[in-house]
Amino acid sequence: MPPLLVCFCAGSNGSWQVDSVTAIKGESLPLAERLAVLEGAEAASAREAVTSWNLRGVVSSLKYATREEINLMAAKGQPGLNRPSAHRAALIPIRKTPAWWALAQDERRDIMTRGGHIAPIGTAALPAIARRLHHCRELGTVEEPPFDFLTWFEYSAEDEPVFDTLLANLRATPEWEYVDREVEVRLTRVSN
Repeated sequence: MPPLLVCFCAGSNGSWQVDSVTAIKGESLPLAERLAVLEGAEAASAREAVTSWNLRGVVSSLKYATREEINLMAAKGQPGLNRPSAHRAALIPIRKTPAWWALAQDERRDIMTRGGHIAPIGTAALPAIARRLHHCRELGTVEEPPFDFLTWFEYSAEDEPVFDTLLANLRATPEWEYVDREVEVRLTRVSN
């Protein structure tokens, strides 16, 4: 899959209503009325738009998942985005500490594996929760506010408890000791 630029643009327009913006660790983001999710050329031109905030990331290859884990997620029914039943979403921007980035990739992968990030924690939420990870470090230091990852989740209102459990379990892993900024933006779809 070629890299895909995505911009999460918070302001007065967009198909997602912003229900809440909560600082989990570190500084929050300003509250906004709506969120637009723009991809590709639309995302590239959104940098100049007047909004409350723009967060940009790149969807690229899976950097930490093994073939076995990818197959497991597929077998569990990893859903795609934009399902008609998924009227709720969450955008969770995360920045990791310099200590995390000083580790080699295999060391970071080992911490994630020991904590159960993909399995059993992530796979337990399938097929209820759809997710897509956006990498920000590839964009360099020009992005403000600075985050390393933007994780986008979509789910139905009935599956919100599954999502809440997923977040609680992930935040209890050793990996989250390396998070120094995390913001949780909860949303409701207002139109397609």
